[in-house]
This record gives sequence, C-alpha cells and structure tokens, in this order.
Amino acid sequence: MVSEWLPLPDVSELLGVSITRVHGYINDGTLLAARVGERQIRCVPAEFFMDGAILDSLKGTVAVLVDAGYDAEEAIVWLFTPDESLPGRPVDALREGRKTEIRRRAQALGW
Repeated sequence: MVSEWLPLPDVSELLGVSITRVHGYINDGTLLAARVGERQIRCVPAEFFMDGAILDSLKGTVAVLVDAGYDAEEAIVWLFTPDESLPGRPVDALREGRKTEIRRRAQALGW
C-alpha cells in the first residue's frame, strides 16, 4: 500500500527539526506513524510530505479520522486504499488539494 516509508530520523532531517519535534507531530496528530519492517521501526509514509513540508491538509484529515474512531494504522490504511469513486487513493487527492472531498468522506465513516 505505502510505497515508501521514512524512519523518524529521516523525517527529522527532511523537515529540519529535532527528532523530539517529530515525536510531537505524531503525538498531536500532525503526522501518522506505524511500526514497519522486521525491526518494527516507527516510520511515516513519504507521501505525507510535499516540497520538504508536511501536507497542509493532513492534520485536519487525521483529526476527522480519529473522531471517526480510527487509530493511526487504520487511518494510514484508509488514506492509502484505492477508491474507485475518487478515483485513486485519498492521500493522492489530498496531495492534489482536494481536502474538502476527502474530509467529507472521512466524516461519513463515523456514522
């Protein structure tokens, strides 16, 4: 599903912030992370970044998914699962600036 994962130190370097700040982004819902690979290292999908910054629309979308009862891993799965009605994946729509449509769909998950 996720084509590229970035370990937290790589996220820190990409954003030019401390690793502590990256943990803060995960804790406050600005970013989502999952344990991946053999060693179960916490990583963030690379597609959550654009032009060296976190996607602007990600935090609000994560908040809507959390309100709908999703945990971080479930939210990542939802964001990266192709949806024929979009078409494409919700994360791609966010990257294209279509956050309203994606948040509307995420809100419907809670009902």
